[in-house]
Amino acid sequence: MVGLLSIATFAQKNEIKAIEKAIKKKNFKEAKTLLKTLEKNEDAIEDKYKAKYYFLKGNAYGKTNVAKAASAYEKLFEVEKASGKMKYTKEAKPKLNVLIQFTSNKAIEQYNNKQFKEAKDNFFLTYKLSPVDTTMLYNAAVSATLDKDYDVALKHYNKLKEIGYTGITTQYFAINKETGKEENLGSKSNRDTMVKFGKYNSPSQKSTPSKQGDIIKNIGFIYANQGKPQLALKALNEARKSNPKDMNLLLTAAQVYIKLDRMDEFGKLMEEAITLDPNNPTLFFNLGVINQNQKKIDLAKKYYLKAVELKPDYTDAYMNLAVAILDGEKAIVDEMNANFSNEKKYNELQKKQLALYKEALPYLEKADNLKRTIDTVRTLMNIYDTLEMTEKADKLRPIYKEMKSKQ
Repeated sequence: MVGLLSIATFAQKNEIKAIEKAIKKKNFKEAKTLLKTLEKNEDAIEDKYKAKYYFLKGNAYGKTNVAKAASAYEKLFEVEKASGKMKYTKEAKPKLNVLIQFTSNKAIEQYNNKQFKEAKDNFFLTYKLSPVDTTMLYNAAVSATLDKDYDVALKHYNKLKEIGYTGITTQYFAINKETGKEENLGSKSNRDTMVKFGKYNSPSQKSTPSKQGDIIKNIGFIYANQGKPQLALKALNEARKSNPKDMNLLLTAAQVYIKLDRMDEFGKLMEEAITLDPNNPTLFFNLGVINQNQKKIDLAKKYYLKAVELKPDYTDAYMNLAVAILDGEKAIVDEMNANFSNEKKYNELQKKQLALYKEALPYLEKADNLKRTIDTVRTLMNIYDTLEMTEKADKLRPIYKEMKSKQ
């Protein structure tokens, strides 16, 4: 047995020497091939060789397999900490930091190139290698969401929620004397240096908003996309307790109510949203749509009019306003058909129909001026014909014909 152990020890020593030699020659392929023999049974490596083995393993894999290299360095740190000897740790720590920075930069590059599948893995690997950098976990969650990998994203967001991640950072600003504009100068030391050199003045600092609301919102969003609207509402309502004025949370909850077809609750949230942001035309437009769908036409018209008052170029609001006005036409036409033989009643109803067309016309014309579509042209042409505005109708006929041919 003693003889066999000596042979094994001698073999390990020789293999580690061979790996070291290959690395010195920068023959990393050969080094990794030699490592495979020892990797099969790392526990059997003698304690006196383990630190060097893990150090060489980390060097061999390096940037070609960051996860393996980082794992080797971490084991090296454990071994040397236990033994009290720091022969390789001092050299390995900066190498590990280089790998962390390499992986982080790679993840950022992939994210910027919309390679979200790859970015989510590298952001998470960076976080695993440096758990204090919780921003990398947040980036991994965002990337996973954009990759539509909702299970992974949910796992990351829940972890962020658990550790109380806020994402709040301090930004350092100063005014550029040459341009007169305020600029973010990155760090406090850089800003102070620029001010000291006289290129900038009026230094200030600001804190970025907390991301906790966004995290809960995204948890709710994911649950909604997974077909779990009740869980989504639970998450969003929880978030709204601490952030009742957060418009993003409110609007996301409103979208979930749409998925649940609970338009009454959606309407309540829209009313609440208006109290928070009374000058937001989109909110009034949405309330117009809700009331129009519920056949509350007068209310719908009121909200659409407010939307265009706040945003005079709101094409959809003008179009919907015209459609809401014309909603009353069907009842008039049905009554006209029922009174076809009653000339007096029929003529009265026809006047009502023409009055609807005249009321809707300016809004249709505005919508068409802002954004011409085949629908605006067709509807206008029909109304012009009905109102005997032949010259205007004739101008639209060739336009309509050309648009239709391109469909």
